[in-house]
Amino acid sequence: MSRITPKQRQEFDRLFDGVMAALPEALHRLVEEVPVIVDDQPSAELLRECQAEGPDEICGLHSGMSLAERGPDSHRSEPETIHIYRLGIIAEAGGDDADDAAVTEEIRVTLLHEIGHHFGLSEDDLEKLGYG
Repeated sequence: MSRITPKQRQEFDRLFDGVMAALPEALHRLVEEVPVIVDDQPSAELLRECQAEGPDEICGLHSGMSLAERGPDSHRSEPETIHIYRLGIIAEAGGDDADDAAVTEEIRVTLLHEIGHHFGLSEDDLEKLGYG
């Protein structure tokens, strides 16, 4: 899968909205502080940086300084954001044959994974929690 259709984008966004609505209130407050940006795929620059072979290999990305990295004297050099990538999530959920339940679950796992990075959890920590 290398492109996303307008229909897939619309369906993905509907499922994403459902996942967001189901988050606990505490996570809703977090999302108000850390923007969640939904894109079809990562930029070519990010793909090069991550050494990804294709645009469907990355489901999400947390950028900026996590809470664990911040100290009383720390200054944010870049704004903190969470990116969610439609193409990667659909591919991870099964590609063109993915059903709504599989895409919804992959959106949920990816979103919680990236929120975990906001709190300073490592990839190993997230794997142990089932969000790897």
